[in-house]
Amino acid sequence: MRDKPRQARQITSRHLRLLVLSLTTLVAISLLSRLPAWSLLELRSFDYLSTFDDPRPPQDGPVIVAIDEPSLADINAQWPWPRSLHAELVRQLRAAGARAIGLDIIMAEPSNPDNDAAITEAVGADVVLAGDETLIETPQASQLIRATPLPQLIEAGAVTGIASIDLSGDGIFRRIPGYKDGFAAMLAKTSGATHASVPAGQLIQSLGPARSYPTVSYYQALDPENLLPPDYFKDRVVLVGLSLQNAPEIDKRGVDAFATPYTVHTGKLVSGVEIQATIYDNIRRGLSIAEARLPTVAACILISVLLAATTVWRSTGWLTIVTSAAALLAFAAVSFAGIRLAHVFVSPLGPTIAYISVVFGQAAFDFAEERRNKRQITRAFAQYISPDLVRRLSNDPSQLKLGGERRTLSVLFSDVRGFTTIAETLKDDPEQLTGLINRLLTPLSDVVMDHGGTIDKYMGDCIMAFWNAPLDDPDHALHAVRASLAMQAAISRLNTQLEREAATLGRKPHVLKMGVGINTGECIVGNMGSTRRFDYSCLGDSVNLASRLEGASKNYGVALLLGEETARLVTETYTVVELDRIIVKGRTVPSPIFTVVHKADAEALAAHQAFIDAKYAATLTPSDPVFDRLSAEIPELAAYYAIVRDALTEGGE
Repeated sequence: MRDKPRQARQITSRHLRLLVLSLTTLVAISLLSRLPAWSLLELRSFDYLSTFDDPRPPQDGPVIVAIDEPSLADINAQWPWPRSLHAELVRQLRAAGARAIGLDIIMAEPSNPDNDAAITEAVGADVVLAGDETLIETPQASQLIRATPLPQLIEAGAVTGIASIDLSGDGIFRRIPGYKDGFAAMLAKTSGATHASVPAGQLIQSLGPARSYPTVSYYQALDPENLLPPDYFKDRVVLVGLSLQNAPEIDKRGVDAFATPYTVHTGKLVSGVEIQATIYDNIRRGLSIAEARLPTVAACILISVLLAATTVWRSTGWLTIVTSAAALLAFAAVSFAGIRLAHVFVSPLGPTIAYISVVFGQAAFDFAEERRNKRQITRAFAQYISPDLVRRLSNDPSQLKLGGERRTLSVLFSDVRGFTTIAETLKDDPEQLTGLINRLLTPLSDVVMDHGGTIDKYMGDCIMAFWNAPLDDPDHALHAVRASLAMQAAISRLNTQLEREAATLGRKPHVLKMGVGINTGECIVGNMGSTRRFDYSCLGDSVNLASRLEGASKNYGVALLLGEETARLVTETYTVVELDRIIVKGRTVPSPIFTVVHKADAEALAAHQAFIDAKYAATLTPSDPVFDRLSAEIPELAAYYAIVRDALTEGGE
């Protein structure tokens, strides 16, 4: 009964630790989320989730006219190329049916007058020219410088679009630029695309790695009729800019090339003109992704903490790992679904960290508690049971019930006969007496523990032990009897040693003899004692009978007496013979007692049973020849037969 309050206290303590851990996790995440590194980790998770399904440009998306390696080789002119060449490109694209043309080329400074005149004549309302905005910071002040196309180009009808972009703290392009007159925004307006407004600052949906958009070389676009399929540019938005075929790697940088969310997969940079095409499609098709507001994120983290607490509410184990893996995948799946279905990014970082912190934090607490319980079990039982049983208990404490329970045990009592006399002879030599007791109890204790028994207590030279607790032992009676026989062998070996030592010293040896009683029955077993000191022990009438059997063994001239149930359980392994019937406390019918014999044939056993029947029927006489015949056939019981004969003789007198 004492087990239940203790378990309730442990459960309450565990739940309190879990509550404190959950609250601590919430506070820690609220503080960590203020760090710049936290935001970058959230954005990195966005990189993976937004590109997980490998989205690609829409079929009606822009076409890129690339200033690339083949074009540089074919045109064979030093960069920057003459603006008259750009003018010819504009005319060719317009003639090919392009709906709008975006030149991602800065033309803020005058060049050759003829070339400037040629480009001025070629541009019109369907052409968007790139501008640039740069923030220059000095110790004295910050200055924003905007570079726009030549005034004559604007007067000719061309539209200005700022092509500058903002990079995150880790150098990756992820957000729609905040310019109302941004290059892609003005291109969308020029092409007639309908959009409510520029989603400035929202996360961009990347549409593939470098060269994902349909791309042709600059020199091909100068002669589309001969070098490109028919109607290639018809009714398409065309962007012109630097886009090398060999996209630069992230560690080598590049001119007008930037890292995007796809760079985490490819390690390659994406050209500025492709980034403008991506911004254009995000604006035109409403692909950009808003970040969840703080209350939403906080609610997700709180739900994650509650889910984690539910997962480990009862216990942690291998199932916790499986559940945790499923929960983390669910967080990522929910975040991905938000991106795709609602165009809202709820970072999985906060919920993931919260879940892991609570689950693995509680798992660490449980592991420490388990280690502590194992140490307690080891300390509590190392002196009573074998190391193997201690390991089994510490590995699976659920097998142990310390608060007290009713179990069927096989209880053994052993006592050295005549030890009081030996102690009297050694009373002036306490060290020798103590040494003798230790030499006696050590091998006997080893035998008990080697046979799976639990040592209850030592009472001088007496040992009390039992089987089938704290661990289940289906063959507890058999193991107890085997232990008793092994204890007799151990006593015999010790006597041999004592005889040799006494002969060496010229002394009379101390001959040790031992009586053992074993009984099997229902007992109460558990931790018994005070709140400050207790022992793992058992009590009950079955224990009392085992003690009584041990004391009575000398009266029957045998070293071992067994109770009725013990004898029944071992009869298939050992030859068990009945010796007498005794009155057990709480019963009115006498209970038989038994012992084990090793050398007796069937005829002798039948004769012994007839002897017992005659004894109960009171038909035996001291002169009956059966005494001598059985003493010869079963020499182990010769002393028993002599005692019975003596009792009959005394009774006759």
